[in-house]
Amino acid sequence: MATASVCIVTYNSAEDIAGCLDAVLLQSFPIESIVVIDNASTDGTAEQVRPYEKQVQFIANEVNNGFAGGQNQAIRQTRSDYVLVLNPDVTLSPNYLAEIINYMEQNKAVGSATGRLVLASNKEVMDSAGLGMKRTRNAYDLAAGEPAENWNAVLQVFGVSGAAAVYRKTMINDIAYDDQFFDEHFFAYKEDVDAAWRAQKLGWTSAYIPSANAIHHRGWKKGGRSSVPLFVRQHSYQNRFFTLLKNEPIGWHSIFIAPLIFATEAVKLGYIVLREPGLLRCWPVIIRSIPSMLAKRKWLMRKAKGRKQQ
Repeated sequence: MATASVCIVTYNSAEDIAGCLDAVLLQSFPIESIVVIDNASTDGTAEQVRPYEKQVQFIANEVNNGFAGGQNQAIRQTRSDYVLVLNPDVTLSPNYLAEIINYMEQNKAVGSATGRLVLASNKEVMDSAGLGMKRTRNAYDLAAGEPAENWNAVLQVFGVSGAAAVYRKTMINDIAYDDQFFDEHFFAYKEDVDAAWRAQKLGWTSAYIPSANAIHHRGWKKGGRSSVPLFVRQHSYQNRFFTLLKNEPIGWHSIFIAPLIFATEAVKLGYIVLREPGLLRCWPVIIRSIPSMLAKRKWLMRKAKGRKQQ
């Protein structure tokens, strides 16, 4: 029988983590291990995890290692066939893992899958059915804001959101670069997009399984951009360039795609200059990171080319 582990990264998650763990412990699918990595929380998150110490491997970082770094830490602690990467603000239905793993066991090319995530504020409304990708190469939460009843079919999707993603360990090992599944340059935000793009290039697919249900309690994302902390917007902005540098192919199709991307970024840059100049601090980081991103790109393209020739 297939085995599964659950990996959770917390950062000031005291309000959410107990409910999250209660739902994990109610899963109908046997769980081999539950790993919680805390990124130097100051709100008492560790105290909330303490009652679960017999069921949970808890590691407290002295510094914030980011979502990407924390999840990589957690994944390295696992030996299971599947890993559920889970946000502490997600509450799973009891059959979440069972439904997804049953599907993935029958479809070996599927490297990642997610269920139907709905909003805690209105459970009739979708939060995410996975990741979609626009022609401008902007990723988005598929189905967000739409009636949940309209999303009842299994679908192949671009990728899965890191909020409640089940990854096949074989795929994790296959697409990892320098022992990093999630690129730790990203720290947080869009690391799931990058992982999904890498997986696609190496022949893996992603699926949305509507019979697996979960509730996502989103905090600051309920408001507009002004409610989003500046450091979040900075990471999101710079990580978009990192995903493009690493994954966007160059070829004849670029004649059509490149102008769309450049136009989108030019409009965005104009808005930033006028309304959010704090985001301009990202550019030195982006420029310094170009050699590293290009090295990762070279590795990925070479591996993808070799796989096509097999």
